[in-house]
Order: sequence, then C-alpha cells, then structure tokens
Amino acid sequence: MFSHILIPTDGSALATLAVDKGIEFARDANAGVTVITVLEPFQIVTADPDQIRGTRAEYEKFVRMEGARALTDAELKAKQLGVTCRSVQVESDEPFQAIIDAGEKNSCDLIIMASHGRRGIGALLLGSVTLKVLTYSKIPVLVYR
Repeated sequence: MFSHILIPTDGSALATLAVDKGIEFARDANAGVTVITVLEPFQIVTADPDQIRGTRAEYEKFVRMEGARALTDAELKAKQLGVTCRSVQVESDEPFQAIIDAGEKNSCDLIIMASHGRRGIGALLLGSVTLKVLTYSKIPVLVYR
C-alpha cells in the first residue's frame, strides 16, 4: 500500500520514538523511508553585531550537529531493520512547508511524524508544525503521540 514514507524529526525524544515506529511501519509495509530534519534559521533582535555573529555561529553549528546525529541514528535503525533509508537536512523558516515539499519531491505516499501534544493556549501561541502539515499536505499523514 505504501512504498515511500517521509519521517520528519527534530531530534527530540518523542520525534525519535516516531522515527523508530515509522521505520518499523516501513519494514512491515515493505516501504523505503526518507528521514528529514529542518533547520530553522537563527533569529535574534540585537544592536551588537559581535553578539549576532558569535551566537549565530554557535547556533548553526549546534543545530547542524544535532540534525546530523538524528539522521545518523535513523539511518542505523533502518539498516538494522533492513529498510532502505535516505536522509536529508534542509533549512527553512517554515518547517511545515519544507516537510510537505520534501514529501512531494521524494514521491512519498505517507508522512509519519510526532505530535508534541500541546493544547489550548500553548498550541495557539507556539503553533504546531504537525498541525500545519496535517492542514496543508496532500500526502496522508500518520501522527505518532
């Protein structure tokens, strides 16, 4: 039924569980996976150029390393289960759109992703990448909670 599954991760504990469950699902469905991390650009309001330069470099180094770690972990899990896996790291101010675009670009027929379960005002103020993917994706989305 599914042949190629997109699995976004931010490296959090819940997203890592969703990656593991998504790869297991892919194994059972005899599907391949693409795992994606979306790096959001550094944003700060300050008048001190030295603070921006130093902080930006540290932030970019950190998110790239964490993204690479999450992708490597997913690739190892997929290899252990015999699932074909490719990984991609992209930068975007709109993670939900980057996820949708990656799903379309890679001809994915399912997106499996975590939901951090924010409710009420927290969900309203913080927004939800998962909710936006659910709202705008033409590809079916399976949410792991």
